[in-house]
Amino acid sequence: MSTPAPAVDRLNVRHLLREPLVGPLAALVIAVVVFSLISDSFLNPANVSLILQQSVVVGILAVGQTLIILTAGIDLSIGAIAVFGTIVMAQIAAAGNPILALGATLLVCVAFGALNGGLVTGLRLPPFIVTLGTFTAILAGTRLLAGSETHRVEPGPLTFLGTSFRIGSFSTTYGVVAMLLVYAGTWYALTQTAWGKHVYAVGGNPQAADLLGVKSGRVLLSVYVTTGVIAAIAAWAALGRIPNADPNAYQNANLETITAVVIGGTSLFGGRGGVLGTLVGMLIVAVLRNGLTQAGVDSLYQNIATGILVIAAVAVDQFARRRNR
Repeated sequence: MSTPAPAVDRLNVRHLLREPLVGPLAALVIAVVVFSLISDSFLNPANVSLILQQSVVVGILAVGQTLIILTAGIDLSIGAIAVFGTIVMAQIAAAGNPILALGATLLVCVAFGALNGGLVTGLRLPPFIVTLGTFTAILAGTRLLAGSETHRVEPGPLTFLGTSFRIGSFSTTYGVVAMLLVYAGTWYALTQTAWGKHVYAVGGNPQAADLLGVKSGRVLLSVYVTTGVIAAIAAWAALGRIPNADPNAYQNANLETITAVVIGGTSLFGGRGGVLGTLVGMLIVAVLRNGLTQAGVDSLYQNIATGILVIAAVAVDQFARRRNR
C-alpha cells in the first residue's frame, strides 16, 4: 500500500524552491566551491577576511537600498549621500571634534534621506527621478564642499571601524561587525515589527495597504529617513577602510547596491525579498570578483559576468511573479 509521503516531500521541495533566498544561496555555495578548486588560497582566512572587508561600505549601503526597493522604489543617491557624509566628517574633525563630526554627519545624511522621502511622498514624484536629481546635486555639492580635494582623517573615533581584531586565527575589523549588526537589526525590524509588515504591504500593494489603514506616506518617509541613517554608518565605515575623505570615491556604489539587492532575490517591483538575500547577493558579487581576480581574469570581464548575473536575477524574478499570478 503506497503512502502519501513522496507527494508531501515534493510539495515541500516546491515550497522551498519558491523561497527568494534559496537561489542566491545555491549560487553562493557553487561560486565558493568552484573558486576554492581553482585557487588553493581562496578559502584562506586572510582572503576570506579581505572579501568581507572590501564589502563593508557597499554592503551597508545595500541595506538601505533594500528598504527602498521593497517599497517598489529605487535610490540612486545613497552612495553620494555617504560620500558627502565623509567630507562633512573630515572637515568638522579637522577642527578638533570627531564626536561632533559623527553627529553632524548623521544629521546631514538623515536630512538628505528626509528630502528624498518628502519629495516622493509629498509631491508624489517617481523615486527614480527624485533620487537621480538629488544624486546630481549632492555629487556637485560634495565637490564644492571639499574643494575637489581629498581630506586626510587622523586616527581616532572616525577610523575606529577600520580597527582589526582576531578571533582565533581569523582577523577582521569592527567595520565588518558593524555591517553584520546593520543587517541583523534591519532583518529584525522587517520581520518582527509592525513597521516591517507595513513596508512589505506598501511595496506589495499600496492601495490594499491604504484600505487596511496603513499610512503609506509615513511608512515611505520613514524608509527614506532610515536609509539616511544607514548612509551615515556607511560613511563612518568608509573612513575606517581608507582614512581619506575623497569626493570622487564610491562613484559606482549606487549601481553596486542595486546589483547586490537584485542578485539577492529582492523584487524590483516591491514587496518581496529581504536583507538576508541582499547579504548573500553582496557576498556573491564579492566572491565572484575576488575569485576571478585570483584566476587572473581582467576586471572588464568581471563586470560582464556581474551584468549577466543581474539580468539573470531579474529574469528569475519576472518568471516567479508570473507563476504566482
